[in-house]
Amino acid sequence: MRKSFLEDCILYHDVIIAGFGGQGVMLIGNLLAYAAMNQGLKCTFMPVYGVEMRGGTANCTVVLSDQDIGSPIVFSPKSLIVMNQPSVDKFQPRLQDGGVLVANTSIIDPEVLEQDRIRPFSVPANSIAEKLGTSKMANMVMLGAWLKATGCLELETVQGALDRVFSKQNSRLIPLNEKGLAKGAEQVRGI
Repeated sequence: MRKSFLEDCILYHDVIIAGFGGQGVMLIGNLLAYAAMNQGLKCTFMPVYGVEMRGGTANCTVVLSDQDIGSPIVFSPKSLIVMNQPSVDKFQPRLQDGGVLVANTSIIDPEVLEQDRIRPFSVPANSIAEKLGTSKMANMVMLGAWLKATGCLELETVQGALDRVFSKQNSRLIPLNEKGLAKGAEQVRGI
């Protein structure tokens, strides 16, 4: 009997990253995809924008695998990175049982996170980012926490891909973003 696609894979992981436009959701989705490619993995990145621009809804799906990926569409993800309350409301019910949810509890009430069915991680990303010097770093803090919670890719691999998402004019931001990723990873303990 033939094994299923997922049984053939050594690595398969998918994540939906969601928040308001302007929170850097697409940036960390792109970063994750580039890091996977740098690691020699296959990946898909599928962005979804609301009708509004800044402040509207935004989410993306990233799939990483060591095998060909049949579809970038994921209805029931293995993990979520949620930056705001509407994203928790929309995507938490779709998360697979035992899935990882990394929530920005600077904005999201941790009481709404399911405790029994999934593995939630509360990360006060905005507060951590502000201590680093800018609240715009919250997305990197969240991605760092997700990396640690899932073990999907090494932190250093993602830090090494930062130059793929920042232009040469903005390369000065790379060291700060490396710190944001590391601070996020520090928030996840017991893994």
